[in-house]
Amino acid sequence: MNLEEDGPKRSLSGTLVKVLLHRRERRGMSLEPHASRCVRRGEVHELVTTDHRETAAGARIDRVGFLGFAEFASAGVVDRGDEFWIGDHLVGTVLGFDACHFPNHYNILIRAEVPVTGADLGLQPEMPVSFTPAPIPVG
Repeated sequence: MNLEEDGPKRSLSGTLVKVLLHRRERRGMSLEPHASRCVRRGEVHELVTTDHRETAAGARIDRVGFLGFAEFASAGVVDRGDEFWIGDHLVGTVLGFDACHFPNHYNILIRAEVPVTGADLGLQPEMPVSFTPAPIPVG
């Protein structure tokens, strides 16, 4: 019996609509138990970096840097492990999701070496963002 569930998927692209400049050391976000979330075309979600590694449901996420909000150009699925890009700069990989503001928006948590903000990366509105499937390991 083959238990593999994930097949190929489209990359998702969008546009930065608002830049955020702040960081927090004790934010207290809570990691959702879901490894993926569907997004609709036109939805706006918040992009947050963190150096946390824990993926257990309910894990507390404290050290964060806020990048901003992005609008999705098409519907699709964002998965834990997807690469997150701003233009041609790889920022990190999707750690998971925090739903403290849902249904208004999700916080998409991006694992990075250190939490960075929109100011740290020199972000501006209208910059392109994308989520691409995690590379498939060879071997």
